[in-house]
Amino acid sequence: MKTPTALSTVTMLGFGLAGWLLGMPVSTVTAGDSGSAPRKPSPGLRMLEELQTVITDLAEEAKPSVVSIFPIQVTGRSRETGERVPNSTGSGSGVIVDAVGHIITNNHVVGDATEVEVRLSDKTKLFAQVIGKDPDTDLAVLKVTTDHPLPAARFGDSSGVKVGQWVLAVGNPFGLDRTVTLGVVSGIGRENINLSRYENFIQTDASINPGNSGGPLFDLRGDIIGINTAIINFAQGIGFAIPSNMAKQVMNQLINKGKVVRAWLGVGLQPLTPDLATKFGVDENEGVLVNEVFERDPAALAGIKPGDVITKVDGALVDTPNKLSRLVAALDPGSLAMVEVVRDGKRINLNVALSERRDAVVHASLPQSRSDFKLGIDVQDLTAGLAEKFRLNESRGVLISKVEAGSLAQAEGLREGDLIKEVNRVETGTVGEFTIAVAKVKRGDTILLRVLREGRAFYVVLKPADH
Repeated sequence: MKTPTALSTVTMLGFGLAGWLLGMPVSTVTAGDSGSAPRKPSPGLRMLEELQTVITDLAEEAKPSVVSIFPIQVTGRSRETGERVPNSTGSGSGVIVDAVGHIITNNHVVGDATEVEVRLSDKTKLFAQVIGKDPDTDLAVLKVTTDHPLPAARFGDSSGVKVGQWVLAVGNPFGLDRTVTLGVVSGIGRENINLSRYENFIQTDASINPGNSGGPLFDLRGDIIGINTAIINFAQGIGFAIPSNMAKQVMNQLINKGKVVRAWLGVGLQPLTPDLATKFGVDENEGVLVNEVFERDPAALAGIKPGDVITKVDGALVDTPNKLSRLVAALDPGSLAMVEVVRDGKRINLNVALSERRDAVVHASLPQSRSDFKLGIDVQDLTAGLAEKFRLNESRGVLISKVEAGSLAQAEGLREGDLIKEVNRVETGTVGEFTIAVAKVKRGDTILLRVLREGRAFYVVLKPADH
């Protein structure tokens, strides 16, 4: 019996796959049958060939719109007299989005450059101006000047992307021009990756490598559903793309205004832990907790208060601070937003007139609770000297003057200089008021504190074992 050649082995494996997909036994199609008449392709093989044709046609259609990007470095004493040199080590990818030469890519690909070299699929080299950048989403828009229409890709609707659907990533990894990789959407709505302020990534296993940044992620119709932006270095098959709807909105603002204008609510936020959810009468992961409301900002003017749990914005569910930030940022300054809050167990709808964002929303991260220690803090009334020392713009409150090592308070992240403003939703301006409030806590109950630290507020739940 002859040992199968490499080609015949691969052929048998391929036919075996086709048979497996259609529930056919492998023996119905064999390889290496010399001298026999060619068999009529099976339905399974025809299906696979048709699918293959879809992929290859898509790749051919998509590649011309993908470009290589090289930020320009100026060598010499000044920009006027210096020499412009493409930075090959800082190269990335981009995609042409209209025939007049607008290109979208990543902000981190462009960096501090104001001009880049763009290389098209036909090897043409053009210079492009950076017309706008948005670090908050890691997007940038370029514009090349050309005397003829350029091959452009079209944006799709990323709100319809589903886990498991096939996608095609195109880019220039490691300088390998217009590399095409096929995969599936592995996840949607990925956040807390710490790559940008507004995160809502599409996760894909389509291979993405250094140099792919800024390139497009296509669906099988050839529509852009994402802009590839990052990989996890220590993992294989985990890449992230900015959804096309977010990218298109940012791009349009950069083209029309030269910057991105976002709405502002004016609150400090923190996620709901199970203990906090219980204290505020909501389900875990239902909404986000408002720990601070900035004076004269939209939330304060609309009546939102510290301790409110925001559950919806214009009917869209809110389950993380990041999502609330994205929902608000996507609205226009000056517009009205319907914000649903839970306050003292009741649901309230408030109309909020949004203003333009002037600063970042505060997200407070808190450690997990422990229940096997006493509170372990010493407190004293706030004085003018102590307020100055700990940078507290307050005249009343209970200052933590000492935190015992290994105590419950230390485990919850409390520290010297923190100012306690509330105990179980009751304001405490003095040590006396604090003592009375704590004395009302029954054995086994938890204590909800509202704390100020360097002008920022957060809530923490303590679970003392003994009072």
